[in-house]
Amino acid sequence: MFFHPMDILIFIAFGISLWAQFRVKGNFNKWAKVAASSGMTGYEAARRMLDMNGLSHIPIEPIRGTLTDHYDPIKKVVRLSEPVYYESSIAAISVACHEIGHAIQDKVRYPMLVARHQMFPLVNFTSGIAPFLLIAGFLFQASGLLLLGIIFFSAAVLFQLVTLPVEFNASSRAREQMISLGFITNQEESGVGKVLNAAALTYVAAALISLLELLKFVMIFMQSRD
Repeated sequence: MFFHPMDILIFIAFGISLWAQFRVKGNFNKWAKVAASSGMTGYEAARRMLDMNGLSHIPIEPIRGTLTDHYDPIKKVVRLSEPVYYESSIAAISVACHEIGHAIQDKVRYPMLVARHQMFPLVNFTSGIAPFLLIAGFLFQASGLLLLGIIFFSAAVLFQLVTLPVEFNASSRAREQMISLGFITNQEESGVGKVLNAAALTYVAAALISLLELLKFVMIFMQSRD
């Protein structure tokens, strides 16, 4: 119950996750000190990218914090952290345009984003109940509760797996348009790639941890059946 051979892999994946988070902050801080040759701030790049894609009706709001940037598909608004909104660095433009990538996905009904939005209410419910079902299944050796917990937890894992192509696609859209619209030069693209790739790695690590945990629970369930 308390230790399983899969825990070794989970610990390794957790270490990768911590390293990925360190890389995100490190790369952002590094490229936040490098001014973009275009001189555009994160807000200016985001605003122009929205306008050029027929999304002039979507507002952009500054919010407090660091790396708190996101696109709200419900209220149709882009929120950029203050270091991104006001600064004219490679990091600021990269993060800002990534969020616009999500807004474009929403406009074109990118299938994986649509699936993610549709899954969210269910996952929000199941992810809160799954831990209790799993714990109850372990404590009372109730295979039925354990199986139900696994099913509920599977929904959360699937949600994280669907998130991966959404994030990679948003970054791909951002990098392509940042060059075509003249926000960055070809020489500056490597910096953009380091900022966005580091951020994407955190999603990969999180999905890997969840997938390994799911596999662990499935193995425990199969063993209990034996």
